[in-house]
Amino acid sequence: MAATTKPRRGGRAARRRERVGGPLVHKRHITREIPVYELLDQAGLDLIHDTSMQILEEIGIDFRDETALAQWKEAGADVKGERVHIPRELIAEKLDLIPETYTQLARNPERSVEIGGRNTVFAPTFGSPFVRDFDNQRRYATLEDLQNFIKLTYMTPALHHDGGIICEPIDVPVPKRHLDIIYSHIKLSDKPFMGVQSAPERALDSCRMCEILFGADVMRENVVMTSVVNCNSPLVWDESMLGSLRHYAAHRQAVLITPFIMAGAMAPVATAGAVAQLNAEVTAGLAYAQLVNPGTPMVYGSFLSTVSMQSGAPMMGTPETLQMIYCCTQLARRYKVPVRSGGMLTGAKIADAQAAYESMQTMTATLKAGTNFILHSAGWLEAGLAAGYAKFIMDAEQIAMLQSFSEGIDLSENGLAMDAVREVGPGSHYLGCEHTQRNYLSGFFIPEVADNNSFEQWEAEGSQTHEQRAVRIAKDRLAQYEPPPLDEGLDEAIQDFIIRRKAELPDGVA
Repeated sequence: MAATTKPRRGGRAARRRERVGGPLVHKRHITREIPVYELLDQAGLDLIHDTSMQILEEIGIDFRDETALAQWKEAGADVKGERVHIPRELIAEKLDLIPETYTQLARNPERSVEIGGRNTVFAPTFGSPFVRDFDNQRRYATLEDLQNFIKLTYMTPALHHDGGIICEPIDVPVPKRHLDIIYSHIKLSDKPFMGVQSAPERALDSCRMCEILFGADVMRENVVMTSVVNCNSPLVWDESMLGSLRHYAAHRQAVLITPFIMAGAMAPVATAGAVAQLNAEVTAGLAYAQLVNPGTPMVYGSFLSTVSMQSGAPMMGTPETLQMIYCCTQLARRYKVPVRSGGMLTGAKIADAQAAYESMQTMTATLKAGTNFILHSAGWLEAGLAAGYAKFIMDAEQIAMLQSFSEGIDLSENGLAMDAVREVGPGSHYLGCEHTQRNYLSGFFIPEVADNNSFEQWEAEGSQTHEQRAVRIAKDRLAQYEPPPLDEGLDEAIQDFIIRRKAELPDGVA
């Protein structure tokens, strides 16, 4: 009896440790080899588009920013106070200026990503004030947590982009926080990253730090940040977000134009109506960026949830949210603009069955819809209020599986395996044949977190839960982490800029 409960030295646990400790194999973006699923027929797509244009023309959208109002008026929109009525012809003219695809440079050129077309880029969760830590405790996030998540992202091949504010470092003063966030991305990873958008001056500082890192000449001609701005639904673009968008567009840096839609509260309790409103908000933002700097790359962004009519809480992974993802990606393709949507979204408080079901419902639809940029790919919990270490690792494994699925079926001579069928013939097995020996490590996806062994082996290895295994893997990866090289002169120049800017900024919220 004792022999069945004593942990083994070898077996699956040892093989997992070998994989974690093996060489890090980075991947860029994926190119989907599977068909795109489209929910709407052409008549339905046209109807939602026309409804959106009707909203912009008849109801209008507020731009609470004097500079933006003047630019819209000069462009030919009908401006009355803060309300802007935009003709559909003007929207179409500006959307036509946005490139269908663009490349975002990483400081390591091998990590640069192509956004648009059949490509999909995965980035971690974003903006959580809390973390669910290694002890499964919910607490405020710190700068160390942010840096841990950046390190984990760097060491996760299925994530091609570092994202941005993966979690909010509450221990750093708000006016100075953005400097530490951007520097952490620059120093700890060589994958692409996002700028900070929470105030115009923080967006500008993000641009200035990237000018030091990449060089001003390189930055003028290339995208080195893909950031995010959101409007205040319903139908309001405020001064802060517009100021940040202006700085990024002026520097020709890409932005995910993303309304934060909670249908039932900030949009109608109707799937088509919520999408029509979102489309009006997105297209107005995309068009405005082209008023600032024509031809600047942009991404059609959507963040979608429904609201429980019983509690008022956001719901994710529901049928309506999946339908919205399909509709938004179709609209973006209609306009020939790269699209961001979905993610591993859930309202679950911990990494439980609800988290798994809702996350995979959302991410499967996101991939099948043909999304180009996926934020919140790993770590999202509690409707975005918390970033979970275990959830991050669990999500990363699931998206790696989906990426493998998106490669399509191997129909080569090796994939059809006729040599194996000839060798084995009737009545035998394939375990020892030559084809199996060649393909046993690469033929099927081998999970690292999921346990597919017998009950007895699982028990002998400690009866660990899925979450416990994920936490251990996260700890192992952080212990194995080594920072990518960064030119010392550039590092010093960026740190000098940070020191000077922090001396100019207050510690408290101004």
